[in-house]
Amino acid sequence: MEELPARAAILFDLDGTLTDPFIGITRSIQYAMEALGRAAPAADDLRWCIGPPLHASFPKLLGTDDQALVEEAVRLYRERYSDIGKFENSLIEGIPETLSRLADGGHQMFVATSKLSTYANEIIEHFGLRKYFKALYGSGLDGRHADKTELIAHLLESESLDPERCTMIGDRSHDVLGANANKTRSIGVLWGYGDRQELESAGAGLIVERPQELPGLVASRRLPDGRFPGYQ
Repeated sequence: MEELPARAAILFDLDGTLTDPFIGITRSIQYAMEALGRAAPAADDLRWCIGPPLHASFPKLLGTDDQALVEEAVRLYRERYSDIGKFENSLIEGIPETLSRLADGGHQMFVATSKLSTYANEIIEHFGLRKYFKALYGSGLDGRHADKTELIAHLLESESLDPERCTMIGDRSHDVLGANANKTRSIGVLWGYGDRQELESAGAGLIVERPQELPGLVASRRLPDGRFPGYQ
């Protein structure tokens, strides 16, 4: 039997790319810190925590490599986030229209997020985005697939996708680094929590400022150096 060719797809990060989770994430981190008897940083000082896995952020916040303490912080975070924080969230302007245009263009789309799969599924359902995505890939309670490189690799293999025909779209360096490690092209977005310097340093193939720019770019051919035509 002839083997079918691998397929193309667009992979979207969730936090900072499709929705703005600032209030829910920062308040849940503050809740965990206070429950542990630690001073909770101001919300604006926690912006760097939006995107990376919790198991990477809490050791820095707590100044510890004590895995048991980190696990307790994650548990406390989820205690609040699971009931309240996940919906202290807002849809990024222009995202529904952009996803609709991409779907109308025949693009196959997936969500690839370090967030727990259960939370992420509830969020895209809450905002009416489910219809645009074939599937959602996130992390497990045990931290499995929280690393973006591992997550993207798992998604590509599970869905029989051709890495070189796929595009990862996200707002943080780990989205770009995960894409590059899997030989998948990347588009960094500036409406989230990573700035231009972060995305450029990570090696983003293209950086865009508005969701409306995406439909005209995802079909572009990548240049030999990994960047897209017209990228400056």
